[in-house]
Amino acid sequence: MSPRAGLDEKMSSLEAETVPVDSLGLAPIVAEQPEQEVKRPPLQIVWRNVVLMVALHISAIYGLYLLPQAKLKTLVWTLVLYWLSGIGITAGAHRLWSHRSYKAKLPLRILLALLNSLAFQNDVIEWARDHRVHHKYSETDADPHNAKRGFFFAHIGWLMVRKHSDVKKKGQQLDISDLLDDPVLRFQRKFYLPSVVLFCFVVPTVVPVYFWGEDIITAYIICALFRYCAILNATWLVNSLAHLWGMKPYDIRINPSENSLVATVAMGEGFHNYHHTFPQDYSTAEFKWFLNFSTLFIDIFAFFGLAYDRKSMPKSVVEKRRQRTGDKSEMALRKKE
Repeated sequence: MSPRAGLDEKMSSLEAETVPVDSLGLAPIVAEQPEQEVKRPPLQIVWRNVVLMVALHISAIYGLYLLPQAKLKTLVWTLVLYWLSGIGITAGAHRLWSHRSYKAKLPLRILLALLNSLAFQNDVIEWARDHRVHHKYSETDADPHNAKRGFFFAHIGWLMVRKHSDVKKKGQQLDISDLLDDPVLRFQRKFYLPSVVLFCFVVPTVVPVYFWGEDIITAYIICALFRYCAILNATWLVNSLAHLWGMKPYDIRINPSENSLVATVAMGEGFHNYHHTFPQDYSTAEFKWFLNFSTLFIDIFAFFGLAYDRKSMPKSVVEKRRQRTGDKSEMALRKKE
């Protein structure tokens, strides 16, 4: 038997399990689902966060007004920053550190940590911990952005209220020693706020002002605030829209869905039914580079030897899972096409 055939046989055996895998894709776990609806404690609004979010979105709206006045180089720079900050979340905090779906050498880990500070969505250790809780206890009160509480809560509302006690309790029970043992992540956590000020706000503003004479207010509003608000909402759409609307070709029993719009704005993170079915796959999608710039980024660095041990699901395993738990009506539609 060839090594590849042996791998396919082992993966097919694993695929026969009917329970979801854990956030790292290493062992099956059973998410704790309440037997009956539990009355939740009253929401405790964090008014500081509400004010900050409202102010940020008002600034972003003003940024839309300023777009026609900005220089072309400024608009290009903003798009580059959007892409880079997104990569800090998708290829970094999500696929590398949350799921360990591939490995990265020190230079790439440093780059991804810097890009994560550019994105300003909490340091990697906190982001990855919350995301592991999200996968292990998806759509329960232990899920930080439980989509069963509605679109608004899953999108942004969860950041405006105190965390449910289950989120804190389950988060404390997770083993995140791998994150705490990474010197790059420890350094980022220690100097997180200064790194955010520098990479999320100062550098995006200074570059267009210094190099091509952009107005400083225009540069700050568009390149820093508008871009920051845009990548935040793109990330939040993965939690909200991709958990509430779309096709379910791999597992019809779960909320996460395939959503091309989310995949486009979130650089490949919208193929969510696949991702929650096979969280160990570094591509988070069956079709690799299709609407998936994050996979392309990882593959480019793999070509240069800085990314390695990329985990992928064998096609045979994906197809068997699709036949067993996928949306049969969606598969019939594909055959007709």
